[in-house]
Amino acid sequence: MRSYLTSQVGDVSHREVLGPLLDGHGASGVVVRRGVVLASWGDPERTEMAFSATKSVLSLVAGLAFDDGLLRLDEPVCRSVDLPQFGGAHARKITWRHLLDQSSQWEGELWSKPTWADAQSTREGTESAGGPPGVGWAYNDVRVNLTALALTVLLRRPLSEALRERIMEPIGASSGWSWHGYADSAVEIDGRRIAVVSGGAHWGGGLWINALDLARIGQLCLRNGQWGGRRLLSAAWIEEMWRPCPVKPNYGLSWWLNDHRTVWPKAPSTGRCARGNGGSHLLWVDPARDLVVSSRWGAGVESLLAGVSAAIEPMPPA
Repeated sequence: MRSYLTSQVGDVSHREVLGPLLDGHGASGVVVRRGVVLASWGDPERTEMAFSATKSVLSLVAGLAFDDGLLRLDEPVCRSVDLPQFGGAHARKITWRHLLDQSSQWEGELWSKPTWADAQSTREGTESAGGPPGVGWAYNDVRVNLTALALTVLLRRPLSEALRERIMEPIGASSGWSWHGYADSAVEIDGRRIAVVSGGAHWGGGLWINALDLARIGQLCLRNGQWGGRRLLSAAWIEEMWRPCPVKPNYGLSWWLNDHRTVWPKAPSTGRCARGNGGSHLLWVDPARDLVVSSRWGAGVESLLAGVSAAIEPMPPA
């Protein structure tokens, strides 16, 4: 994995890995329809790094804070957390929505990584350099890590702990998943040193999870936050998660939206997904077909989505 990341990360001056790594072991995945596993390949119970699919899970944890009344999407972050990163004139205007839909345009350094070092930020050409929050969009791991830091301070506990207690255990996930940060990513709260997880694997860390557990997360989203008659997340949060970002219509609150078929042109427009590593790590959720596809180290993922979707008639609108 170390050599793989070196070959993938274009940030030549900041390639040093800060978090733990897990070697990959090949393709695995499941297709789930109406809550039933219809097909699987590889070993769907083998834990793999989730790469940027972690960002979408981070959004679920933000949903817990939203449902608890701690997080107001369009309120400046500085009103609910006291962090120096939100002390400047520009940063004081950043809302939780800006953090979660990657339109904050925050500039700075976190855990020794400056925002400018993330080469993928310029990939889309949609950032408004130096502009106010909300007018430009960039896929930036440093800013996502800032989101994780802010949420940790807001919840006053490790995000992995909140995820485990309120989502993973209730949905029956295995004990094999874990969520990692960097060696020095921590914050002091009430005299305690609390680890801060990373929102991706650009410099190591992130969510480590198997295909079946990832599919369970997708099933929870497909069911609008309900599991076995118990509400774990509000339907209002799922709706917000999948609301298009004004400056990036194929992106919601850290979820990709295929509404205009710009994410996966051959796949249905009704799909939403968490994706990492260029899509080779994918969680696809299609409410219109009651369908979840979880794929790890997958090649030809778009053909997989198109083929499976073509075999399933979408349900008529309610």
